[in-house]
Order: sequence, then C-alpha cells, then structure tokens
Amino acid sequence: MTDLPAALTALSHELGPDAVRTDEASLTASSHDSWPLSTKLDKLGRHTHRADAVVAVGSEAGIRAVLSAAADHDVPVTVRALASSVTGQPLPVRGGIVLDVSALPATYTVNTEDLTVEASAGYNGGALEAELHEQGWTLGHSPQSLHRSSVGGWLATLATGQFSSYYGGIEDLVVGYTVILATGETLRLSASPRAAMGPDLRQLFLGSEGTLGVITSVTLKIFPVPPVRLLETYRLPSVEAGVAVMRAQAAAGLRPFVLRLYDTAEARHALQDDTVDSPVMFAGTQGLDAVARAEFDALGSIVAEHGGTATGPGGTEKWMARRFDFSGVENLLAEDGGYAETVEVAHNWSGILPLYHALTEALAPLADEVLAHFSHVYTQGTSLYLILRGKAENDEEAVRRLEQVWTTAMGVALVHGAELSHHHGGGLARSPYTRRSLGSSHLLLRRLKNALDPNGVLNPGKLGL
Repeated sequence: MTDLPAALTALSHELGPDAVRTDEASLTASSHDSWPLSTKLDKLGRHTHRADAVVAVGSEAGIRAVLSAAADHDVPVTVRALASSVTGQPLPVRGGIVLDVSALPATYTVNTEDLTVEASAGYNGGALEAELHEQGWTLGHSPQSLHRSSVGGWLATLATGQFSSYYGGIEDLVVGYTVILATGETLRLSASPRAAMGPDLRQLFLGSEGTLGVITSVTLKIFPVPPVRLLETYRLPSVEAGVAVMRAQAAAGLRPFVLRLYDTAEARHALQDDTVDSPVMFAGTQGLDAVARAEFDALGSIVAEHGGTATGPGGTEKWMARRFDFSGVENLLAEDGGYAETVEVAHNWSGILPLYHALTEALAPLADEVLAHFSHVYTQGTSLYLILRGKAENDEEAVRRLEQVWTTAMGVALVHGAELSHHHGGGLARSPYTRRSLGSSHLLLRRLKNALDPNGVLNPGKLGL
C-alpha cells in the first residue's frame, strides 16, 4: 500500500528538506512538458498529470535514495530532466514523485584516441555539441531540440537527429551508458567497439522512456568536424518523384548528411515563399572534398533522372540557419484558440506514399493546414513528419482538436501497418496504442518490466505498461 508521507519524510532526512518540494509552483511546473496538448492544458489551468512531490537530486546516490524509498513505500517515480518531450513522456499519470535529475553535475570527458565522449546524462545537448565543436569535434546528433534536450533523454526516447542519414540515430551513436535499476543496482552497458557475447544488452534501455531504469552517464561517438559541406535545393515534379529520388540514392549507398523532401504545402513555409508550386528537396553532402563532391554529383544525377531541377543552395542554407526554431508552433499555441501539433511516423518504401496520402486526407478536416515532409532516409524506407496548424474558437476547442488529431493519426497509421513513432517516442500521446503497435513483442516488454522493476514504480502508464 502506498505510503507517500513516509517516503517523503525518509527522503527529507537523507537528502535534506530543500530537495523535497511539494509547493504549488513546483508541482504545476512538473505536470507539463513541451507536448502541444500539455501546453494548451497548462494555459487553461488544467494540471491533470500532477505529481505529489518533486525530488531534486544532484548525485547518483540521491537517485538510489529516491528509488529505495519509492520501493519501500510503493510510490510511483517519474524521471524528468529538461522536459523537451513533445509527447508527454516525463508527465506522471499516477501521482507520486517526479525525480528531477536536471541538477546532476554537468561533466564530460573526451577521448580523442577512441573517438568518444562520456557525459553526465543531464548534460544539455546543445552545450555539449558547442564545447566539442570548439575542439574540432561533433556528436553528429542534431535533433531540433538539441539545445533543449539532455544526453540521457536522447537514449530514453530513442531520439534521432536531422543528419541521421549520415551519422545514424542515437542507437548507432551510443557506445555505452550507466543505468540505475529500480531495485538500486547500477549497471554499465557497453561494447568496444562491438561485442558478440550474447544479446546487445545496450538496446534494452534505449527508448524505454524511464520505465526500466534511470540513465546517469552516457558514452557517445564523436567525429571530426567535416572539412567540406556542399548544399543544394531541388524542385521536384511531385512527391512521388521526390520519394523515388530518396529510395534510389539509398539503394545506391549514398550518404548525404541532409536529405529532406517537402510537399508543396510545407515547401511554401520552408522557403518562406507563398508562390512555390511544387515539392522541394533540401540536400547536402559532407566530408573529404573529393568524397563530398562525388556524392553531390551522384545525387544531382539521380534527381535529374526523376525530373528534378537544381535551384541553388539558398533554400537549404536558410533551413540550416533556422533548423532549431520551434517558434512557429509555440507562437500559435500561445494564441487563444491557436493550436499546432507534430506527428512523425515511418514506413517502408512500399507503404510510405499510401500512408502520406491517407494521413493528409484524414487530418485535413482537423486543421487549417496539414504540412508534410520526408526525412531520415534508410535503405528500406523513410520517416514522414506532419505539422498541423489551426485556429479554433477557444482553447477548449483547441484541446478537443488536438485530441482528435492523435486519435485519427494513430488510427490511420495502425491500419497502414506503419511505425507509430520515428523519433518523438510514445509518451502519453501514443501509450494507448502501444500494444497494438508492438503486437506479440509487447509481451517481451512486459516481462522485462516485471524483471527489472518488480514493484512497478518507474513511470507507470507509459508504453502500454
């Protein structure tokens, strides 16, 4: 039986009274993240996903103390770092404790011989990238939330970056990490550089969204800052032609560091030009001069074969300059009745175009604009990113529209056999659909949860658990 007061009393004695916060401001702040629906609910003064206490820790010992008290007194724990999630992952659904790890010391160590960096999990990604860049290195990981997200959060949400077609997602970039289990044990999971001693156990906690353990430090690959970058913007005769270009270049083994196809509606926003009347592709190659130029020319030839034309680097340069800007969504959410949402899914080449047409058609009645682009290209397929923008009569109606967006989008994606998320993760937005998405493999997730968190204290109510 839950005994929250006893748990908080124990933590106040062990961590100090200032570490345990039950004031209104702290509880309200921890009940929202960057999810547009949560932002709207906050604006309405509705704090549905509310903890009973926020406990801020500054060490691994503090994390273990919280987990121990939670296990002893059957109190749910939801881990929170910088709360850049746009799907509600760090929001508590059963009260309890929000474990705030944002105050963990920000430290990192670079190993230039092995080409790695080890950083504390709470380290701001943008700050780490900037410090590495000054030394001639890059993480190669560049999500739109780079300057708002934490290194540990990237692993917990199975994040990927805008240059993933070159560097890969976080699963390709992580070398090892340390995690504290709900039962208090500390594990180090690593492979140097690859290991064949049983399953790759590093994969267990990637994308687990704080349901299986608390990540405390991460070792990532680093790369030299590329000496050459070549950019181009292409016009395509149709979305179908653009997708064909993406598929052809992937099959040819090219590795552009950026390759993004915008349908006509989003191309107008991306280029800030209402006269645009065709899909647009932003592209770039990088690396050693000869390699970058060879790939650049090869990609240009593939585009031409599919009816595309080069228009110069300007459009891609503008996107590069503002690629971290999320203000368009935020400004609309700040308006009374204004709403916006982002939904990213993925599919194989055979399914991505039917999915695109079905989603844009189904979502059109729910927003004033439905914008779409394709990015994060793989040999077998690509992701599809939708942005919805609209204006309702008031914020209550905006909330209803956002709820309808998720119900509709997930329903269509399930019918088409698509991946329900490509890089934003499940959170509250997708948890109701997790079991249908994972099918029989959800049994494995449940078994892992029971084994690693037998009391079920870590982030309950997420990933269909």
